[in-house]
Amino acid sequence: MDTTKKSFGGKIKMNNHREHGPDYKMPDPEKIKEILDVVAEKVPGLLKELSNILYSPESAKQYATAAAIFYKELKNAGMSESEAYELTSQYLSTLNIGKMMKGFPKSHD
Repeated sequence: MDTTKKSFGGKIKMNNHREHGPDYKMPDPEKIKEILDVVAEKVPGLLKELSNILYSPESAKQYATAAAIFYKELKNAGMSESEAYELTSQYLSTLNIGKMMKGFPKSHD
């Protein structure tokens, strides 16, 4: 059986277990549940730690320094203030993980 599913704007092929050969065994549902339980337990803490690292006062200073250097280099290269400001804004948005994560599709359970 060949089926496809839409995912992230594209199509992915869903494999039929028969395509894996006669000796293929489906994963044990209990093992999958155990793995997902561990993931559900660990991921929120990891995300919180990542957020603390990214949005700490030290990180804010680093972002500000990076933005200032980026802007200054653009101006030194001959760009106008408005061009340098626009490119610096775009540069800073690439450093914003939270904003970037909003762009990912939400799962539909």
